[in-house]
Amino acid sequence: MAHPDRDRHPLINLAYLVLASVLAGVVCAAVAFPAVGTTGYAAKVGSDSFEDLPTKLTIPPSPQNSYLYAADGRTVITSFYEENRRDVTLDEIPTVMRHAIVAAEDNRFYEHKGVDVRGVLRSLVANNTAGDVQQGASTLTMQYVRNVLVESAATPSERLAATAQTADRKMREMRYALALEQKMGKDEILRRYLNIAAFGNQAYGVYAASERYFSVPPRKLTLAQAALLAGLVKEPSAYDPTRSDPRPATDRRNYVLDRMVALHYVSAADAAAAKKQEVRLHPTTVPNGCVDVPARHRDWGFFCDYFLTWWLGQKQFGTSSAERMNLLNRGGYKVVTTLSPKVQAIAQHEVTSRVSTHNPYAINMAVVQPGTGKVLAMATNRNYSLDTSHNGPSTLHHGQRGNYPNTTNPLISGGGDIVGYQAGSTFKMFTMLAALQDGKKLATNFHAPARFKTRYPVSGAASCGGYWCPRNANPSWMDGNRTMWDGFGRSVNTYFAWLEQTIGAEKVVRMAERLGIRFRAQNDADLARYGAHQWGAFTLGVAATTPLDLANAYATVAAEGKYCTPRSVLSVSDRYGKAVPVRTGSCRRVISADVARAATDAARCPVGQQGYYRKCNGGTAPNGFGSAVGRPFAGKTGTTDNTATATFAGFTPDYAAAAIAADPDTPQHLVGDAYADKVDWAVGNTIRRASSGMRVRNFGRPSAKIAGHTGSPHKKHKPHRRHR
Repeated sequence: MAHPDRDRHPLINLAYLVLASVLAGVVCAAVAFPAVGTTGYAAKVGSDSFEDLPTKLTIPPSPQNSYLYAADGRTVITSFYEENRRDVTLDEIPTVMRHAIVAAEDNRFYEHKGVDVRGVLRSLVANNTAGDVQQGASTLTMQYVRNVLVESAATPSERLAATAQTADRKMREMRYALALEQKMGKDEILRRYLNIAAFGNQAYGVYAASERYFSVPPRKLTLAQAALLAGLVKEPSAYDPTRSDPRPATDRRNYVLDRMVALHYVSAADAAAAKKQEVRLHPTTVPNGCVDVPARHRDWGFFCDYFLTWWLGQKQFGTSSAERMNLLNRGGYKVVTTLSPKVQAIAQHEVTSRVSTHNPYAINMAVVQPGTGKVLAMATNRNYSLDTSHNGPSTLHHGQRGNYPNTTNPLISGGGDIVGYQAGSTFKMFTMLAALQDGKKLATNFHAPARFKTRYPVSGAASCGGYWCPRNANPSWMDGNRTMWDGFGRSVNTYFAWLEQTIGAEKVVRMAERLGIRFRAQNDADLARYGAHQWGAFTLGVAATTPLDLANAYATVAAEGKYCTPRSVLSVSDRYGKAVPVRTGSCRRVISADVARAATDAARCPVGQQGYYRKCNGGTAPNGFGSAVGRPFAGKTGTTDNTATATFAGFTPDYAAAAIAADPDTPQHLVGDAYADKVDWAVGNTIRRASSGMRVRNFGRPSAKIAGHTGSPHKKHKPHRRHR
């Protein structure tokens, strides 16, 4: 029976035959006489459009996956892409794959000059007989041209024109193909085609296809596997081997094998053996973005998110966040980060072994390398995941789900709605530094009372007649004559309130800012900007901060006063392996080395160690804590009222780490005293284990002048009582 379209449109069929004749004549002339062109022949057949078509094909760089690596340059954290793609050289593509694609798509590839005249004539006859497009006659070169035109399309209309079933589109493809084959060898065209063709399931190019379906690089493809991949290009969705019914994919593979035999690429016996093999896939889902980090390393997502925030802020990668993200998805960058797989694994274990991922309380820890700002680890008892369907109940909003065990909130670095957590007495470090910078000595003495009335106006429970009146948590152990050594070691609130008042609260706030403390909460930012001179409670850590900011601030002390901006990136290179100059971080001196050494000497006291002047006589960390670390160690504990949060920041010359225990849903939800030990040991053990096998380095000795005392050490006191 005749095709209904032919019955209804005889004039259209006639016009098609005329156009077909013209097209065939033009193409034949172009192929036969490529040097002289087609002007004369085109005029004779009544068409000059082919000659007027451009011949120079603009070939933009194809989109490439960008890969994010750990600090070793080998461990892949994740990749970023819109189309899963990675170009390979011809040497990386086995002969069997090259032969398979030629057999499947263009068996006269090595004979024609970009346009297969026989194929064109054959398809014209077939399409006219059928009444619609049944055969395309597109050579591999023409298909490559089409893919390039699609990828280089700047608008939806250009993209549509590159794939439209029209004679104009075919003419343009042929014109480009003929010109291209005069400039490029067959092998180069084949390589480019195999790197750009779509194989389905977001796999573009043979590398991505080999990885996606068989989890092997192209060079390891077998005959059966190569034939299967080659068969996909014609219509990836129709021949998708991952579907429940593998027969279409198998039939198409076997067709390709038959064509390879007919072209003498393989023997009939080898093809028969390949046909007997079942379609066995070993699929790999290539990670895409921070939520696709390896399943066994779901904690890496928080660091990845921190990196992504950095990338989106780099103006050199685009004028907007959208442009920068697009470049990361398509640019083929290799980014080597500062993440240490070893330190990250240790920190993550120390956190999750103490608090389950299903606990509403979170212990969030950051580890930084002093003197470089390298962020080595970001650990928390959470999974970085968008799937919150099975999360536990929120502690803040009844009937809603909380952030555990899955979340993508930046709990460690802050950002968005995460402004941080109060870190308690760890902020006394900034008061001590500001006082030392102001000329005060470590031996600065004050008789600390149980309660101290300051000149800072406040209202509420902490007020004495309208002024801030902090108390000591354990007067019998804290009250009395104190210096910076034992005032810091025993965490004497009234000593530090007096010290802050003596030098001025604004100097303390500015010192915290100098060491990288950012005020993300609006009320904190307002106080820092407009009311720092009256912010007496600042010394007790009432401002919200993040574990990363706190760890880096203490890293500045460990680095003897050199502050380095926290950095997540070591290097960036482009798709060609060329280094891309980027500003990954900077360092500058913010306090003198002597001030930092003096503060470190006092910071030995809270952890139960002795400094150079042996003035420590009690600390707030657990018994034996400093000894357990096994090397010179310093730090500070911190809790807020009623232990709503518990914090510890510790450091050696090689590592600085800070952990904060809090309820991210409800920061006012009390974690309780039990979490104080958990954060102490999580940080201490992380530093101890990370330092294993490293040379033991000591802290620098502060000058006698800044110490203000060179006498003999205090005699031993009774064991301390823990108050933070």
